[in-house]
Amino acid sequence: MLESILSHLRRVRMRVRLGVWTRPAAKMILGFALGATVSLLPAGCGGNAGPLYRDAAQPIRARVHDLVGRMTLEEKFWQLFMIPDDSAKDLHRLGHGVFGLQVQGRDAQGTAERTNTLQHFFVDSTRLGIPIIPFDEALHGLVEPGATAFPQAIGLAASWDTALMRRVSTAIASETRARGIRQVLSPVLNIASDVRWGRVEETYGEDPHLASAMGVAFIGPLERAGVIATPKHFIANSGDGGRDSYPVNWSDRQLEDLYFPPFEAAIRQAGARAVMASYNSVNGTPATANRWLLTTQLRERWGFTGFVIADAGAARGANVRHKTTPDLSLINITEPTRRPPRSYAR
Repeated sequence: MLESILSHLRRVRMRVRLGVWTRPAAKMILGFALGATVSLLPAGCGGNAGPLYRDAAQPIRARVHDLVGRMTLEEKFWQLFMIPDDSAKDLHRLGHGVFGLQVQGRDAQGTAERTNTLQHFFVDSTRLGIPIIPFDEALHGLVEPGATAFPQAIGLAASWDTALMRRVSTAIASETRARGIRQVLSPVLNIASDVRWGRVEETYGEDPHLASAMGVAFIGPLERAGVIATPKHFIANSGDGGRDSYPVNWSDRQLEDLYFPPFEAAIRQAGARAVMASYNSVNGTPATANRWLLTTQLRERWGFTGFVIADAGAARGANVRHKTTPDLSLINITEPTRRPPRSYAR
């Protein structure tokens, strides 16, 4: 089974949902993830007529617990991934399920029809019937054919007009829901502290108060429309010299005063249900495997109850780019006592 999983990793370019790969942590992460998807399940008859996880009258926690207990290792594994939809060639290869698919059609109707077809397949034709969460980007408009492109985030921020931002976000939410998309990987709440950084235009600028206000105005209408907003990139993915995804080594005071406020506001004021962890390391630990960042700060101090996803391939980056653990795809995992290649040893 593990060899099968690794072969999937080698074959498919995947957006990896965040995981620190220990059994308790993986179980917790899967629980947060399935809490989002189980609420999309069509209601069963309740009582003894079907599995508990299909009974919409039951608490989400109980339904998730029941569902996880029924899942195989491979089904659990694939509920930790979001990938672009390339299933037109062979939809049944996703018979194990998948957490999210990036769905695009020729136009709004085409996307909606494709999303509906996919959702029917996962609910009706897979073993457990776990729905997917269709997702896409929507930084300044949904990135779909026929959707409206608004001014870039830095331009919207220059207006200092949160009412205008709410109108923009309301339009984005309407176009997103019309296509059946239920999660957007936006907004960018990073602080533009160095103009040499190549992604300044995606941000709301250098001021944490303005970025917080604009972020709340953007996220609120999406969440109220039933679209999961995903503020990113947590945290501070621009290092010295404006280098993208460069390691940052900053004091708690600097993070608290400058970089945390927009994300805290997104969670506590706007109710964002997802967060995207960044590529970079924070004070020596990859953001995607940083307990202080993702548990102490995000969940315990801010009360976040949603799920965390990694930037594309960033969880693998914790293994390879940061060289904190062996890249399991490069070694024989059936020999646990074997030393990892020298270049990956610390």
